[in-house]
Amino acid sequence: MSAVSSAAMLEAEKLRGGLSRRKLLDKAFVVIGLSIMLGCLAILAVLFIDLVRDGAPRFGWDFLTNFASRRATSAGILAAWVGTSLIMLVTAVCAVPIGVMAAIYLEEYAPKNWFTAIVEINVTNLAGVPSIVYGLLALGLLVHQFDLGQSILAAGLTLALLILPIVIVATRESIRSVPNAIREAAYGLGATRWEVTKDHVLPYSTGGILTGMILGLSRAIGETAPIITIGALSFIAFLPDSPIKSEFPFVSFQWLHDPFTAMPIQMFNWVSRPDQAFQANAAAAGAILLCMTLAMNGVAIFIRYRFRKKINW
Repeated sequence: MSAVSSAAMLEAEKLRGGLSRRKLLDKAFVVIGLSIMLGCLAILAVLFIDLVRDGAPRFGWDFLTNFASRRATSAGILAAWVGTSLIMLVTAVCAVPIGVMAAIYLEEYAPKNWFTAIVEINVTNLAGVPSIVYGLLALGLLVHQFDLGQSILAAGLTLALLILPIVIVATRESIRSVPNAIREAAYGLGATRWEVTKDHVLPYSTGGILTGMILGLSRAIGETAPIITIGALSFIAFLPDSPIKSEFPFVSFQWLHDPFTAMPIQMFNWVSRPDQAFQANAAAAGAILLCMTLAMNGVAIFIRYRFRKKINW
């Protein structure tokens, strides 16, 4: 009995030792992960503060309301931020609904066969394709084949193609995370597949869908290569046609076919100049672009919070 008791005590001691090591490793992993995250945030904060410091002399209402100029002190970003805003509007309107619907079909409706497997592999691979490839595709297909020209519509569709795989992948992962018990309970009460998807799956996966939208739009707003490839202007002294008119039908879509510039293009133009004053303009434009990105993400995060709060209730 004593030998058996000693063996049991030895085994228990080994288990306690292994458990202690696992807990120690777990704490070490948390500390290392937290340190890396705080380090990355600190680096980002330092870069942002440096950008703001360099561009501080140019912050002001005139910088936001003036067109680009050959004189650095009078140059502004009016056409650039208006063009970026309109391009992001087209990108979001085109990419988000199509991406969400494609993800719903692939995850909830598509049969599991070799064809859907090929589609899933290609969607995942497209998320890693360099952006310049999308620019070349848009140049040949949208600009020349479909005769859209060097327009806001062509730029928005190009960036929509760029972020579409990101939206699809993120939406599929979010839908996949919804427990099957929710679906089975709804089916048990006689709900159709669409009712299950609309009333149960989508509300619970809205947070992940909005996260994918944030990631996609955050990448699109800073892209330069695709819109340079399709012919974005680097110097422009006019705005696109207004989407709102004073006469009936009060809405115009002419702005979709107007030429444009964007914030990354304007920044690239200023950075390439040797004058230090233009470097300050580029830094100020970069800080404003980051603020636009944070504002856009903040709106999406707020909407995600409201959806989650509604589900919790």
